Amino acid sequence: MVIEREVDMKTCLCGIELDNPVMAASGTFGYGREFAELYDINILGTFSFKGTTPEARFGNPTPRIAECTEGMLNSVGLQNPGVQAVVKEEMPALAKVFQKNVMANVCGGCPEDYAAVAQALEPCEQIGWLEVNISCPNVANGGMAFGTDPKAAASVIDTVRRVTKKPVIAKLSPNVTDITEIARACEAAGADGITAINTLLGMRIDLKRRQPILAREMGGFSGPAVFPIALRAVYQIRRAVEIPVIGCGGVRNAEDVLEMMMAGAKAVQVGSENLVNPYACRDIIESLPAAMRKYGIQSLQELSD
Repeated sequence: MVIEREVDMKTCLCGIELDNPVMAASGTFGYGREFAELYDINILGTFSFKGTTPEARFGNPTPRIAECTEGMLNSVGLQNPGVQAVVKEEMPALAKVFQKNVMANVCGGCPEDYAAVAQALEPCEQIGWLEVNISCPNVANGGMAFGTDPKAAASVIDTVRRVTKKPVIAKLSPNVTDITEIARACEAAGADGITAINTLLGMRIDLKRRQPILAREMGGFSGPAVFPIALRAVYQIRRAVEIPVIGCGGVRNAEDVLEMMMAGAKAVQVGSENLVNPYACRDIIESLPAAMRKYGIQSLQELSD
C-alpha cells in the first residue's frame, strides 16, 4: 500500500500566514458573497475584492465584454458601490461567510482618491492588505496612467502609505517597457508587495459592423494566453525587488500555481478562470497537494524562499 505523505501548502504574505497561496483576483470574485453561495470560500488562501473607489461607479457603457482566443477582453470600468457602502454593507456581510483576512483593491482618479479609500478601509479589521490598483486600463482618469510612469506610481503608493498601517500591495500594469522600473519605484515609495500583472490592453473588431466590439474600443485582455507574460513579469520583478510578489495572469490549474511560485511568487491570484468556472479556485486548491507530490515538492516555502 502506498501512503501519500502530507504536503505543506502554507505561505506568508507580508507577515500574514495563508493556508495556501491561491487567491481570487479582484474583479472576478465580487465581494465574495456570490461565490459563498456555491462553496465554502474559506478554502481560499484569501481573495482580493472588487476594485473600490471613493464614490459609487456605474462602470462603462455596454458592450464591455468580448471573447477572444484563449482569453477575454473586458472594459467594465470599476463598477462598484463606493467605499462607504463597502464598509457599511459589504464587509459585515462578508464576515458572515469568510473568516480570514481579505485583500481590498483600492482605486481612484488621483492620489487623494486612493488615500480616501484607504483611510475609509483602515478601521476594517478583516482587511489584511490594501492592493493599490495603479494598472486598470478601463478608466479615463487614474488607473493605468499611474502605473505606466515610475514617478506617478510612486506618488500614489507614497500617499496611501502615509494613511494606513496595513500592508500596501502595488498592482502593476504589463503595458510598459520595463515593469521592474515601476516595481522598484513602488518599493522605494513604501510598497510592501507587488501584484503582477493586471490585464494587457487589447481590442476586437466586429466584422459585420466594421467597428470595435467594445463601447470604449479597447479593454483589458486576460485569460490563459497571458500566462507566459505574467510569469516573465513575476520572474523579473522578484529579482529586482526585496518585497514579495503575487503572481496573476492566466492561471487556471495547480501546475500554473507551482510555476508561478517557482518564478518567485509568494501567492498566486486566479482571475478570468473564475468567470469560466466559478469553482476554479476550489478545484485548484483541492488538486494542489497531488501536483506538489507529483513534482516532489514537500513544502511551498521551498519554492518561494
